[in-house]
Amino acid sequence: MYESTELRIDTMRTLRKILEEAKQKKIAVGHFNISDLAGFKAITATAKELDLPILIGVSEGEREFVGVAEAAALVKAMRESYGQEVYLNADHTHSLEKIEAAVRAGFDEVIADFSELPFDANVKQTRAAVELAKSINPNVLVEGEIGWIGSGSEIHDKAPENIALSTVEEAKQFIAETKVDILAPAVGTMHGLTASMASGSEHKRLNIERIKEIREAIGIFMTLHGGSGTADDDFVAGVKAGLTIVHVNTEIRIAWRKGVEAGLAKDAHEVAPYKILLPAVADVKEVVKNRLKLFSGL
Repeated sequence: MYESTELRIDTMRTLRKILEEAKQKKIAVGHFNISDLAGFKAITATAKELDLPILIGVSEGEREFVGVAEAAALVKAMRESYGQEVYLNADHTHSLEKIEAAVRAGFDEVIADFSELPFDANVKQTRAAVELAKSINPNVLVEGEIGWIGSGSEIHDKAPENIALSTVEEAKQFIAETKVDILAPAVGTMHGLTASMASGSEHKRLNIERIKEIREAIGIFMTLHGGSGTADDDFVAGVKAGLTIVHVNTEIRIAWRKGVEAGLAKDAHEVAPYKILLPAVADVKEVVKNRLKLFSGL
């Protein structure tokens, strides 16, 4: 007999519970961004095949394209139809207005990203974001970011010049004053990739010791942003050191584009989008599968 939809939803673990279990097991939850249904299909299907929980991220730009309510509806449909543990994050949100919109739409997590501001201003704005989000939904998780690792999930001419590692002292102060649930420190990555990283001839390297130091000092969940292009062994070591969520976006976008180009090249007369996009779904699935296995120790 099939389990009822109501039972599957009622027994589904919360995102906090998922992260608590990941922290205990020293594994990480994969966070992958979407801009369209093809990416969403590829990411959720792969997570289902591996029987792993997944975080879907939509940045401000991605939310403008996909829609805030629409992204929430997609995730809700996966939960209700399949009981799949899919969770939704408002990635890199830079205003209280957009944080409020995401929380009211039912997002499981919001990232209050004011990391480009001076530290004190970042603290002030993030604290206001936590207070606002929790006043709407006390169960929503709020993430804050310290340090600055560049911007844009794209191919850059060169790496940003002003990347610096976050310190333990900054992390402790930030958490104490903002009351965030999750911290994203700068520990060696950057958003996006350089051309050499995209080709695989160069990889990002994490400061594993700094991850351990911050992990031991803060006591809350920790996220790695800008994960695309990171060396596999650093992913494994970073997760063991204390990373609970790992973000991958640029690798997804590159795989999607290559798949679309392959789909277009396969048949010059094909006009059905769902047929053209099949290679994109397959290529994105391959990236997601590889990363989820690394993060989960499979």
